[in-house]
Amino acid sequence: MASVKLTNVKKVYDNNVVAVHDFNLDIHDKEFVVFVGPSGCGKSTTLRMIAGLEDISGGTVEIDGEVVNDLQPKDRNIAMVFQNYALYPHMTVYDNIAFSLRLQKMPEDQIYEKVTNAADILGITEYLLRKPRALSGGQRQRVAIGRAMVRDSKVFLMDEPLSNLDAKLRNQMRAEIILLRQKLDTTFIYVTHDQTEAMTLADRIVIMKDGYIQQVGTPEQCFDMPTNLFVAEFIGAPKMNIMKTQLLRENGRYFVTPFGSKIEVTGEKGQMLAKKNVPAGEILLGVRPEHMVLADDKDAAAIPTTLEVNEMMGSELHLHVFTEDGTRLIVRVPTIGLESGERESLVRGKKINVTFEGKVMHFFDPETEENLLL
Repeated sequence: MASVKLTNVKKVYDNNVVAVHDFNLDIHDKEFVVFVGPSGCGKSTTLRMIAGLEDISGGTVEIDGEVVNDLQPKDRNIAMVFQNYALYPHMTVYDNIAFSLRLQKMPEDQIYEKVTNAADILGITEYLLRKPRALSGGQRQRVAIGRAMVRDSKVFLMDEPLSNLDAKLRNQMRAEIILLRQKLDTTFIYVTHDQTEAMTLADRIVIMKDGYIQQVGTPEQCFDMPTNLFVAEFIGAPKMNIMKTQLLRENGRYFVTPFGSKIEVTGEKGQMLAKKNVPAGEILLGVRPEHMVLADDKDAAAIPTTLEVNEMMGSELHLHVFTEDGTRLIVRVPTIGLESGERESLVRGKKINVTFEGKVMHFFDPETEENLLL
């Protein structure tokens, strides 16, 4: 078993700056949990408190039911992979991976077996006699992961391990971490500011802001039903479009009226509004860019806009448009459905109409910014 429990965990620095507020979370055995949020939100500080690299100002951290607040990092049976790899430059790859095992006085034949097995899993066998300076960033990260692997730890902690890699290597290493997780079959706690990493790697995501947990849930839950406006805009790329509008209720049916259009709320979202008896009034309406589409002049739900920027992303266009009142929106348009002439006509200043279906909306309170459906 390798469960981790944080109860009312708090971190306050000497200048009375609170980095983490009342953090509560149960992480299950063999679960992959990702802490995600913007810089300074407290995610790395929380990870370092679990590791024992930061003192805990309040609350308790338990690993397998044992409170570890006062245990040294070496006694917590955890392995940590750092953002900057933290490899010894004067040692070979083999010696870097074997270092912690030699500190434990493990016999050399067992060390050899563990190191070569880890190197084989990570595809770095041919680099075992090289020094870190002779390796690429991706190869150094594999060495750092290998050094953590050989310790047979209860919990694997990873602090932004891919942030120093280029985009292509990040994509490759994400896939390798997924495969590694399947092979190690242990508990992972992973920190990142990249919501794509969080969505692709996690069983559950912990979204943080200013030291507070904003939402804990599966990637699907956080994407489909964000608890508040911050989560809604943070999860998803490009970020969710937000519009001030009126929510109308007519004969038990709900409508929104963004920028002079009138669109009925349909499907599950309409049913949820009725079940919660949400009153009519001003709201913040959220629609993801991939749920917005181009419309013609005859469409009663059309929103007139002016194209400002057209980003060619390969399989799709990201159209940055602004409405008559200056609200900026992003529309993701698949290129496969467009003729070359249509693509070429989408230039700055072009007047285009956009709209969205009634089943893809998100509704937030304009004061509290909380999701009105939760």
